[in-house]
Amino acid sequence: MELSFINGQAGHLLPVADRGLQYGDGLFETILCLDGAAQRFELHWERLRAGCARLAIALPEIRAELHAAIADAALPRAVAKLIVTRGSSARGYACPAAVAPNWILTIAAAPSPDPARYRDGIALMTCHTRLPHDRLLAGMKHLNRLHQVLARAELGEQVQDGVMLDQQGSVIEGVLSNLFLVQRGRVLTPDLSQCGVCGILRGEVMAACRTLGLALEVRAVAPHELLDADEVFVTNVLGGVVPVRSIDGRDIPRGPVARQLREQLCHQDALA
Repeated sequence: MELSFINGQAGHLLPVADRGLQYGDGLFETILCLDGAAQRFELHWERLRAGCARLAIALPEIRAELHAAIADAALPRAVAKLIVTRGSSARGYACPAAVAPNWILTIAAAPSPDPARYRDGIALMTCHTRLPHDRLLAGMKHLNRLHQVLARAELGEQVQDGVMLDQQGSVIEGVLSNLFLVQRGRVLTPDLSQCGVCGILRGEVMAACRTLGLALEVRAVAPHELLDADEVFVTNVLGGVVPVRSIDGRDIPRGPVARQLREQLCHQDALA
């Protein structure tokens, strides 16, 4: 089951002149929904608002419509994808300031996570596709996802995610996630000031580290540090905090930090 709305109306058709299609001129959010309620919605909305401000896209006030559509879908567990584009314009990079943004919402049922992922961990591989530095777009969830598309095509059936490096060979993120490692009691996560996506759950994990008194460091991470880490885990809003059992066929220890952080976030969700 998948529901689709264009500018608030049920439908699947977008104008061919839409700048999201023509140029990747827009942003998106992927939101976990439980029992008809969008999870961490305000965090998603703030990231989308900040991204639209950086791109000078006039974000329409559609929060009430989004909540209503998700509630009406009434799915026990679903994923909602919200796309906001600059809108439709005549051919060419130049765009009149008066163009009205387009927004697209899809809502689809999502399976429950496999408990084995949290118990046994997942396998990763290092992708050949690398991310270029681009401070202008770093951190944003913009529509230009071709590097992730190419990297995802590299993954075989035996791995569940890929490690993406930048052009200098530093670890940046997973194809589908953000990356963390534990090294001698310190939690490390790559610096995303040059490229990569600042994930919603990444921010929550960083805050949870501070709450739990875990030492946290954001810096450049070399690939060998992942292989030598005491534990490695990935995060995204659909899967949560998931330990890594191997990278490029090399075993990675599973430790207590990923479990501790997952329990802390579940506890916070229960209190919300």
